[in-house]
Amino acid sequence: MSRSTDWTPSLWVDSFNELLYDDNKLDYDDKWTLNFNYSQTHTLTKNERRKGWKVYCHYTTGHFRCDSCSRTWGSARVVVLFRYRLLKERGTVIMRPFGQACRSCDDNMYDLPGFSKKEVKQALLRLFAKIRKNCYNEEDEYDDDDGLSARSTKVWTKPHEETLCEACSLDICCQDDE
Repeated sequence: MSRSTDWTPSLWVDSFNELLYDDNKLDYDDKWTLNFNYSQTHTLTKNERRKGWKVYCHYTTGHFRCDSCSRTWGSARVVVLFRYRLLKERGTVIMRPFGQACRSCDDNMYDLPGFSKKEVKQALLRLFAKIRKNCYNEEDEYDDDDGLSARSTKVWTKPHEETLCEACSLDICCQDDE
């Protein structure tokens, strides 16, 4: 299994298109695109809600490499935020991965995570289930109570360091779920 420590947007776009078009995970004739916005938050304004935007947070496993010292580490608490909407047969997904800071450098710079192809596919399948539920009124086989996702299987790692987590600094990390 590949454990990339580099943030690779093309892995997400290619996997999105493969699942969407080759595997027909959204079996509708609408055109969907995946874009990135590294400053979006999980809070929608009234205007955004009125325009049909929805939010889905996915928690997954990722790997990091510090840009300053090249130290690497894994984390079972990596947050990926998706905003999505369907408007006039055009679907838009905007994604933001949240980073973590290096414990050794203590420079308050967040490094973006790398993901295995398997983790990317699992995240996108969960996203597609949310899209099918909220845009096409299908049942969500992964439905959870709060609209946010927790991992389906718990992975125990070292304690989560909130001071190094970008998502914690914005009050959207999954730390409170446990």
